[in-house]
Amino acid sequence: MKRTVLVLIVRGLVSLLGLALIVLGVLFWTGRALELLQVHMLLGALFVVCLWVLVGLALSARAGAAFALGVFVWSLIVLALGMTQLTLWPGPRHWIVEAVHLLVGLIAIGLGHALAGRIRRLTGGARGSASSV
Repeated sequence: MKRTVLVLIVRGLVSLLGLALIVLGVLFWTGRALELLQVHMLLGALFVVCLWVLVGLALSARAGAAFALGVFVWSLIVLALGMTQLTLWPGPRHWIVEAVHLLVGLIAIGLGHALAGRIRRLTGGARGSASSV
């Protein structure tokens, strides 16, 4: 499978998983759908794996090792925060942890898109062009 196609697929997954995670997070924040917490965690883990795939593709394509490694470090922060969020600062101010979790996730979505774009630009993948597939 060509790198460009794989980047497009993983970028799409970053978008879909990111949207699903945001929707579930908002539901949890409003006290709804708490029974879907395990689904949220699974989707979050898949999201992080997608970031790792993009990091691997960037490194193999020599598409900015420093940026790719920065995305990798950020993905570890996403994973650690997601896994420990419920135990951090419990009580009436836990909303601060939730807000930080949301912000870290939104930044991760942006970083995934930026990394995918960098890979496509530096490897000659034309945006939206069927001939590049």
